[in-house]
Amino acid sequence: LRHDAPGPGTARMLKRLHLCLCFFFISGLLYELSLLSGCFFPYLPLSRQLLRPEQVLGLGRSIIFLETSERLEPPPLVSCSVESAARTYQDRAIILFMKGLTNHTALQVNSSFTAFWLLSSMKNVFIFPLQMEAIFQETPLLQWYNQVVPEQEKNWVHVSSDASRLALIWKYGGIYMDTDVISIRPIPQESFLAAQKSQFSSNGIFGFPAHHQFVWACMENFVLKYNGNIWGNQGPFLMTRMLKAICNLTDFRGTEDHSCHNISFLNPQRFYPIPYPAWRRYYKVWDRSPNFTHSYALHLWNFMNHNRKAVVAGSNTLAEQLYQAYCPSTYQDLIQKAQHRHPTASQGAA
Repeated sequence: LRHDAPGPGTARMLKRLHLCLCFFFISGLLYELSLLSGCFFPYLPLSRQLLRPEQVLGLGRSIIFLETSERLEPPPLVSCSVESAARTYQDRAIILFMKGLTNHTALQVNSSFTAFWLLSSMKNVFIFPLQMEAIFQETPLLQWYNQVVPEQEKNWVHVSSDASRLALIWKYGGIYMDTDVISIRPIPQESFLAAQKSQFSSNGIFGFPAHHQFVWACMENFVLKYNGNIWGNQGPFLMTRMLKAICNLTDFRGTEDHSCHNISFLNPQRFYPIPYPAWRRYYKVWDRSPNFTHSYALHLWNFMNHNRKAVVAGSNTLAEQLYQAYCPSTYQDLIQKAQHRHPTASQGAA
């Protein structure tokens, strides 16, 4: 067989082919990078509906929220938590996973519920269905999930949330926040747990890079010590016992943070300046409102709010002031407009 050298025409065609391939590669790379930058978010509303959760999570540094009940309309506090994070972390993806959402209901819900539409319209907020079996793949939690019977679990909404947040942070890294946490300034640490009080860790907010050994150990202990009948056994008690296993915890003396094995154990003032026994203070009028100088975010203890105290426009409570300052769109669309639509109900709530 005779092999002739390519002629000028063939060489030009090969060069053009190489240029085309390089163009598509660079275009794809720029598209992925654009998700990291707030200045590119405004150009994504149409295309981001086609993104899969792992594509967004794979970029890292995401802020993750979970809704493990079946409800589809985020209440005002959930909306405020997500909005405040979106405003505080404008260069990061804010992701809300919803158990009741499916790919088939996304567009319908988007047009039906005010809060869903409000959050979907934010440039760096992504709302995805929560698919636990997929999340637990390649983690110690998959075997537990395949064996557990949700209908027989007393605390399934909480337990499934405890498991999901561990798996997501281990796989992709970032920060997990409860949906009753209002962000007020960025958290500077990458690997951290939040002290609820001295020598006791919360799991309502924590952050780690992907594949951190501490999170993997927590998932293993989750399965080994599983007891769904004890509230918090797979949540704050899990985090506390795992931290105590590797660190000599001491009491906080002031506003300092503690550190152990490159994990920051953040002072209760960072997220819990109002402790849970005093949670009602968020819904009261203060003579002089605190400035929360030492806090990165505020946990409003919604689990304790059995009487469903709500933010009411014009009440001048601390919670209303927080809404006005850190989630103004939620306050305007869900609080003030609701009062105009139902003035009698709002007065009763007040």
